[in-house]
Amino acid sequence: MSLKPNPITAIDPVWERIRSEAEAATADEPVLGGLFHSSILHHKSIASALSFRMSLKLSSGEMSEQILREIADEAYASDPGLSEAGRADLVATYERDPTCHRFLQPILYFKGYQAVQAHRVAHWLWKEGRRDLAYFLQMRVSEVFGVDIHPAARMGKGIMIDHAHSIVIGETATVGDNVSMLHSVTLGGTGKEEEDRHPKIGDGVLIGAGAKVLGNIKVGHCSRIAAGSVVLEEVPPMKTVAGVPARIVGEAGCAQPSVVMDHLFAGG
Repeated sequence: MSLKPNPITAIDPVWERIRSEAEAATADEPVLGGLFHSSILHHKSIASALSFRMSLKLSSGEMSEQILREIADEAYASDPGLSEAGRADLVATYERDPTCHRFLQPILYFKGYQAVQAHRVAHWLWKEGRRDLAYFLQMRVSEVFGVDIHPAARMGKGIMIDHAHSIVIGETATVGDNVSMLHSVTLGGTGKEEEDRHPKIGDGVLIGAGAKVLGNIKVGHCSRIAAGSVVLEEVPPMKTVAGVPARIVGEAGCAQPSVVMDHLFAGG
């Protein structure tokens, strides 16, 4: 006897998996059942769940959870790309972070994932000309998660920020698709000029913990920046750079450093 396909699975297998994991988690840990129901099982889509979680975490005496929820719902309804990027970021985190064993974890527990999703809403507000609201979200994300991403910064899909403490990404920075970075990374400017002054990170780049990339420079696709490096000059594609100031020390070592997450390199 054949079973009818679940319509949610057919439309969004990522969301169906999240729901299944939440149901299993509720059975395993009933004391957290309220969290799993309010954050996941109560919702019909990943967009709704992300909107709820974001408003819950970022609300304060200055702006209520209800108002933040209305803003986020409007953003997700207006731009389906926000939830598409959220799925891509979630899968990236699951595939690259060895501590992530379920799709459920980033939505509920990982501040790097949550901060990036809030930034995506802030960036939507920025593009809509609602800049004070965008700045407000930036402020709250910085206060709550310790992640400071200017709402004008452009982030690709499949972003994984591990640990995420003390991440700073400046106004004119761009980050490509499938980029991975660890805590204390700075994509910063080098002066007070108001023009294009921040780094342009290509697709598939891996940025190690504590690395600083400064100025309007390009970091080529599938390159690797070693932990603690200070990058002041352009990085060619598929190279490994290290040091203060950073210099090329070899090839990237693999086709997709950001996916492999291998931070070891042989100095030369």
